Amino acid sequence: MKRRSFLKTTAAATVGAVGLSAPAYATGKRKLKMVTTWPKKFPGLGTGAENFARDIETATDGRIRIKVYAGNELVPPMGSFDAVRSGKADIYHAGEYYWQGKHKAFPFFTAIPFGLTAMEQSQWLNFGGGQQLWDELSARFNIKSLVCTNSGVQMGGWFKKEIKSLEDFKGLRIRIPGLGGEVLKRLGATPVTKAGGEIYLALSQGNIDASEWVGPWNDMAFGFHKITKYYYTSAFQEPGAAIAAGFNLDVWNSFSASDKAIITAVAGDNYQKSLAEFNARNAVSLKALVDKHGVQLRTYSDEILTALARTSDEVMQEVAMTDDLTKRIYNSYMDTRRAAMEWRTIADEPYLRSRHLYENFGKKL
Repeated sequence: MKRRSFLKTTAAATVGAVGLSAPAYATGKRKLKMVTTWPKKFPGLGTGAENFARDIETATDGRIRIKVYAGNELVPPMGSFDAVRSGKADIYHAGEYYWQGKHKAFPFFTAIPFGLTAMEQSQWLNFGGGQQLWDELSARFNIKSLVCTNSGVQMGGWFKKEIKSLEDFKGLRIRIPGLGGEVLKRLGATPVTKAGGEIYLALSQGNIDASEWVGPWNDMAFGFHKITKYYYTSAFQEPGAAIAAGFNLDVWNSFSASDKAIITAVAGDNYQKSLAEFNARNAVSLKALVDKHGVQLRTYSDEILTALARTSDEVMQEVAMTDDLTKRIYNSYMDTRRAAMEWRTIADEPYLRSRHLYENFGKKL
């Protein structure tokens, strides 16, 4: 057999052996499934998942394509973690505090009561050892997580009656996830965990008396202002809620170093852009809620806030003693919190106060 004929025959046999998938494999193309805990196309959260998936596809020239499933499309919202852990799905887009039943340390990577703001959370993850600790925790569940969305400072929630004293929390049925729910429970409330899409019905039917969700942009989209008018600011329980993209660890490890770097960079970019979008749209939405819909803004009294802080501290110290890993995460997180507060007191707080001293500055021309 001539050499040229031999090479042609061998090449044809090789392609036949691996089948039609050979070209896709050779170019490294991947099709992944992302499950979320959000309603389809929901502003900021559902769309945040879609933006993240789209940007990864663009950044990899289409080599990595991600199909996004809203809550209940492939699995129930709260089934996202197990779906990714087991390999039924490849990625989830969710708040890590939803998984506190899996491990007490997960809420640190979304938000804890009186915890870090959005930028401080990024500070901890990138420069305070937080990401390494998160990797250690998530690896126990066959997951690798990155933050890719942040809602910024959230609101305290919607209430059918005013909260004028600590007594008003007693017997209050409030939808609130994470450790904030445990804090209110110790003050006499009954915390209820519900996915976002279930809150409106629960409020309207009287199954709950109050609910926190996110902020004006998301809250107006759900129509909470149609049921109750008392809107409390701001949230002690979520000062900067970080949303994660959690990858099945086997899937993550199968990526090249280059693709891991691309995905990490896209996640960081989405984190910043989502925070900017939430801040911009929350400002517009809050004005509409107050001016057009008659929503009444309220703040907790200093007495209530002090009690919430004291109880939050008790809860967090108890959580920290769960095991050695949680204690290390707690200490690392609180180190960043102390450092951030010291710097903010010197830099941010005096500046923010100074902006209110001359109210005519920057008026529209």
